[in-house]
Amino acid sequence: MSLSNADTITLLLALILIMAFAHVFGDVAVRLRQPRVAGEIVGGLLLGPTVFGFLLPGAQGSIFHSGSATSWVLGAFYQLGLFLLMFCSGASLRSSTNPGERRTTGLVALIGNVFPFAAGLLFIQLYDTRGLVGTAHNHLAFVLVFACGLAVTSIPVISKIMADLGILSTAFARIVLRRDQAERDAQHHDLFSLASIIGVRPDTVGGDLYYIVASIAFFTLPLLLGRKFLDRASSHPGNVLLRGSPLAFAVIFVFALTALALFIGVAAYFGAFVAGILAGDLRGKAAEAHDAIRRFSFAFFIPIYFAIVGLRLDLIRQLDVPFFLLFLGYACVVKAVSVYAGARLAGMQPFGARNLAVALNARGGPAIVLASVAFDAQIINQRFYVALVMLALVTSAIAGSWLDITLGRRETAQDALLVKQPDRVQVDAPVG
Repeated sequence: MSLSNADTITLLLALILIMAFAHVFGDVAVRLRQPRVAGEIVGGLLLGPTVFGFLLPGAQGSIFHSGSATSWVLGAFYQLGLFLLMFCSGASLRSSTNPGERRTTGLVALIGNVFPFAAGLLFIQLYDTRGLVGTAHNHLAFVLVFACGLAVTSIPVISKIMADLGILSTAFARIVLRRDQAERDAQHHDLFSLASIIGVRPDTVGGDLYYIVASIAFFTLPLLLGRKFLDRASSHPGNVLLRGSPLAFAVIFVFALTALALFIGVAAYFGAFVAGILAGDLRGKAAEAHDAIRRFSFAFFIPIYFAIVGLRLDLIRQLDVPFFLLFLGYACVVKAVSVYAGARLAGMQPFGARNLAVALNARGGPAIVLASVAFDAQIINQRFYVALVMLALVTSAIAGSWLDITLGRRETAQDALLVKQPDRVQVDAPVG
């Protein structure tokens, strides 16, 4: 399939605008001591209906028209940006952990999810949410979406923020990223999936059990294969593909793990994340290929991903400010309190517990996906859709600003976790 000249020109113009706005405003955000990812999202927001579409609706619609060839290609770039971001995040993690980290991860995952979910149920009982329900009038589905919106955490956004700050190799980063493995996204029951082949129905107890087992099994791959798996595969004398193009071999590996995750019913970006973990210890040509993927991804695909997040919003017509402020304050308080409590119960010092509480408040991509799916299914209306997306953006910006102030300096990052141990104090310093 080939694009017409008009479609090709429109696509190139859209890419030029998205790339330029993402990088320019990303740089502006850094100069203002904000996370680069926040600037990239703002760049996309300016290109969307909120600003560009409001000032020049005809021009904005002709370039970014939904359903056009351009929108389909940009959607593919959006997905690739998410996958490559998670691959780079997984590869940046060190394999070693200590008992304090594992205990903290478990308690934060349990308390930091259960309490906000329950708080979401309580909010619905105290606040009249009938004006937020979509035309499908599925009250149970709406309750689940609302509660999940308060509990969810964005690992893609936090990964990018920590990469920008240079603290992705610290124990703090490992706790944040590994904690998210306990959260399982709702899966679509696709015909092209293992669940469909073996006859598992998603709306049954057996279906829920299948997805739990599948998720656990998939996340044991790094333990079974080891972080040197890709390095061993790369050095195998029969690896013809690596000899032809180490870069192509690495990209195929990422796509293969992502496809496997989708096939068995695990969120796609977790597949890319596991691929990154398995590629964490590379040498020689394979390490050079990974470095090339990382540099190009952070220059092209990942800024496009975050810019498109902003591009999809229309704040002028769709944002209910009073409700959003109430929703934002409530969501931040319940998430922060629950994460802080879990971290303190695990023995973390107040300074590190506060940092985790703010970092895990960032809802970013997962909340946006949750909002989009629920809105498309008419479970929520446009008012609540915009509130969910803005919750994701604002909490991510808050987390980035806080981490920049408290963890952005090397000497501060060294003291970020100070986990209490019976006989010693464990401090994990950042690398590089």
